[in-house]
Amino acid sequence: MSNSEETIGKRISVSKNFNEDIWAIMIAIVVIGTVLILAFISPGQKLPVPVYQWANTSELTGKVLAAKNLIIIAVIGAVFASLASVAIFLSRGRLRKFIPGFLVIYILGILSLIIAGNKTINYYGIEYVVFALVIGLFLSNVTGVSAAIREAARSEFFIKTGLVILGSSVLFTDIMKAGLPGILQALIVVAVVWFVALWIARKLKVDDEFGVILASAVSICGVSAAIVASGAIKGDKKKLSYVTTLVLIVAIPMMILQPWIIKTFGIPEIVGGAWLGGTLDTTASVTAAAQLVGPIATKAGVIIKFSQNVLLGVAAFFIASWWALKKADNTGKENRAPIKLVWERFPKFVIGFILVSLLFSFAIPETTVKQAAGLLNATRTLWFAIAFVAIGVEARFSDLIKMQGGRPALAFIIAQLFNIVWTLLLAYLLFGGYLLPVPDIK
Repeated sequence: MSNSEETIGKRISVSKNFNEDIWAIMIAIVVIGTVLILAFISPGQKLPVPVYQWANTSELTGKVLAAKNLIIIAVIGAVFASLASVAIFLSRGRLRKFIPGFLVIYILGILSLIIAGNKTINYYGIEYVVFALVIGLFLSNVTGVSAAIREAARSEFFIKTGLVILGSSVLFTDIMKAGLPGILQALIVVAVVWFVALWIARKLKVDDEFGVILASAVSICGVSAAIVASGAIKGDKKKLSYVTTLVLIVAIPMMILQPWIIKTFGIPEIVGGAWLGGTLDTTASVTAAAQLVGPIATKAGVIIKFSQNVLLGVAAFFIASWWALKKADNTGKENRAPIKLVWERFPKFVIGFILVSLLFSFAIPETTVKQAAGLLNATRTLWFAIAFVAIGVEARFSDLIKMQGGRPALAFIIAQLFNIVWTLLLAYLLFGGYLLPVPDIK
């Protein structure tokens, strides 16, 4: 056997044992471990974090585009590219195309963060994910994309890596601050909205694969939950891309209108925050919208969103088990979900997310967690930024219009309207002092 044949054989052997989820976990562990080492060797010192916020041209050139900041961004990009390239190479990807394509997507992700970092845009709560998606959609639907960019547009891989890192900021100690009302709202919202959304999808004759991804996105935490659900059922990537695009498009008017409703109708701040946390699909969007209401709303919203994020693991197990049972019924096999089949369908990166969350909640000193938080949040955000550029690259408007006659989009919108009304009712009952004492969130 020649050296080249031996190398290819080793790559194939490795790729059989390591799927995309495992690579996401391994890369996230390297990133988290590196940040923790930096925190341990420089206790009390602020770790270098890229800056994207600017109010005027002088701040843009003097802060964001300053040499020091660009070097930090470049170093993080080089680390990301190196780690991702190892995974792509051993997974039999086309590395010659991936590396230049990744460089373009990374730069576009940085561009989306810089645009969203403008003070005026930030005030209106328009997130970087919107700009990243729009840039990707523009490339895909207007200018066209090269083979290198398509090779590098691995949205699921990027977002799974970011989600494992997200575990470092989802702390169980924070979730407990909301007490019983927060836990109850997260559980009831997720359970009821998921089943109602799936029922609506079925009524509109949307297939169950589409319905599960859609229902998970509406009920739990948007794109992250859609990725988890799609992984659990081995869903069609076109359907996943369709749902993620819908999530981001629908989120924009919600981020603007919901804070306005809270203020206009005099909804208590803590109730409004719980409402935003239960309906908006990302922690960043919850924070941006809640800041327009007040500090208590911001804290309540973020805690509720964290509570729903924790349910990703439970949701993944439930969906994988239910789908395995459904397939068993359809094939006439025994009427139960085999453990092996459930394990095969279970998204492994969710395990990484849970373990990281437990580690940062109970095993790592609080001072180290706080010191590492800034850089870890920055790296997570960057993985998400390139993921949303990739989602835009993978999506085509023609598919959104043609796919099942637009019925999935209609089902999503109806389910989201139900989610908005149902979550507001629960927020009033649980946080308004009607059923339980108002939590002391300060």
